Amino acid sequence: MLKKEDFVHYGKFLKPHGTRGEIGLQGDSFTLGDDCDFVACDIDGILVPFFFEYCRTKNSDTMILKIERMNSAEEVRYLTNRDVYIPREWIEDSDNLTWSYFKGFSAIDKQSGVIGEITDIDESTINTLFVVEKNDQEILIPVQEEFITDINHKERTITFDLPEGLVSL
Repeated sequence: MLKKEDFVHYGKFLKPHGTRGEIGLQGDSFTLGDDCDFVACDIDGILVPFFFEYCRTKNSDTMILKIERMNSAEEVRYLTNRDVYIPREWIEDSDNLTWSYFKGFSAIDKQSGVIGEITDIDESTINTLFVVEKNDQEILIPVQEEFITDINHKERTITFDLPEGLVSL
């Protein structure tokens, strides 16, 4: 049985593509590598694996997958709009991560301790920000690699060495 803690959210299935069992997959974190041969969907609280025959890139954040044993648009339509997960081990050493991968991680400051959970990424300005929620407040942390001292993929934590007073603003 697949354990949800061993997987990370990748994206969502889109609508069927063509008539031969292909479906779009929009991924928001990184590119699937060559070692990826299946994705998982949460169906009624259980992660169910879906192996695919091939995948090809459609554009920068969308791929087309041919799901094994599904040979028509009607068969893959069942997957439309479902969240897609991939094994955490496939991406821990990846150079293809984007900042949105870190949604759900705990933010920790070396001086002040636990800040809160990263709930979003704000890319609306030139400076990308982690949106961290703590006690019903939003704290914005600049996404600067020089502030990040440790990333623990297994524990889903990011440790920062932030300038004094930044967390209390």
